Amino acid sequence: MKFIDLAAQQREIKTEIDAKIAAVLAHGQYIMGPEVREVEIQLAEYVDVDFCITVSSGTDALLISLMALGVGPGDEVITSAFSFAAAVEVIIRLGAVPVFVDVDVENANISVQALESVISPKTKAILPVSIYGQCANLPAINRIAARYGGIPVVEDGAQSFGAQIEGRRSCSLSTIGCTSFFPTKPLGCYGDGGAIFTNDPELNRIVREVRSHGQSGKYKHIRIGVGGRMDTLQCGILLAKLTQFDWEIEERGRIGLLYNQAILNEVMNARNIMSKEVGAELDGVRVFKVERGNMSVFAQYTILAPNRNRLIASLSALMVPTMVHYPIPLHRQPAYKNLCKPAFLPVTDWLCEHVVSLPMGPYLTPEDQAHIVQSMSESAALL
Repeated sequence: MKFIDLAAQQREIKTEIDAKIAAVLAHGQYIMGPEVREVEIQLAEYVDVDFCITVSSGTDALLISLMALGVGPGDEVITSAFSFAAAVEVIIRLGAVPVFVDVDVENANISVQALESVISPKTKAILPVSIYGQCANLPAINRIAARYGGIPVVEDGAQSFGAQIEGRRSCSLSTIGCTSFFPTKPLGCYGDGGAIFTNDPELNRIVREVRSHGQSGKYKHIRIGVGGRMDTLQCGILLAKLTQFDWEIEERGRIGLLYNQAILNEVMNARNIMSKEVGAELDGVRVFKVERGNMSVFAQYTILAPNRNRLIASLSALMVPTMVHYPIPLHRQPAYKNLCKPAFLPVTDWLCEHVVSLPMGPYLTPEDQAHIVQSMSESAALL
């Protein structure tokens, strides 16, 4: 059993993938070929925004977005320490200061209740990470940002592309939305890639210039930029994958809900995760909550376990692979801990000690999922 079976999808759409690759090889426009513009149009329509700009990776999507907003030395950018390193990495690269805010214990997304306490006159942007496939509470975050003079909000939707909140898709919910097309993401290519989404025509113009070495035209460099273009081949692959992306999202949702029901019914007694104070010992496995009005794409299926190492060892013995997203919070990482604003993040620290992810994906077979749930039931008895 694989943690994520990328080959299964490739087998399903091999004809379409091969045709797109062959078309790019035939016309030979490997940089900014016609597939780049075509996929940008389709992605903008899918997300329901005016503009989509493809870029070389999800990390560069964040970097270019912050550059377009003018983030620089001495500025503060609020984000989560319970995520992958990309967000804090790009903030520091621009000379700005990461300001971490704690997350909600029920869904691991940025805590709206804690957000206002870290806003300061130096706050240049808010960068919520939509975690595990579920959007952060962007409507509430936008309202807070508006109260403080219209602070730009940049959603990191690398794990939530295709998800919805209140009927609107991830990456359409704020000033700028960013996503990643890393192969294991909900919509992934066969290498690195990413995209930026906005309804602001001025930001669209600036982002496109930054993406191409700050050029407004060939050899006219009007601002500092990066080499951040997405390869034409990867855009062609995305065009093929988009044809069944809606089906894959439906499957992710179905499999995620089956996990929830099975774990609640067979592995544990249904109890609210908030019934335990942060810092207390869990007395059973817990599942994360999908908030009312949200639709998760379950980029990962992550649970909380009272003794994670014992659970991982038991599942491994039963041939069930696992991963930990994330074992060390960013404010405790050696590279960043002295470059960010000091923070007290008890929920983040607690989650990092207890989270574990199970195999997930639209091609997870019923037989494999049944084996995982049975293995979870056997392993939970040991915790």
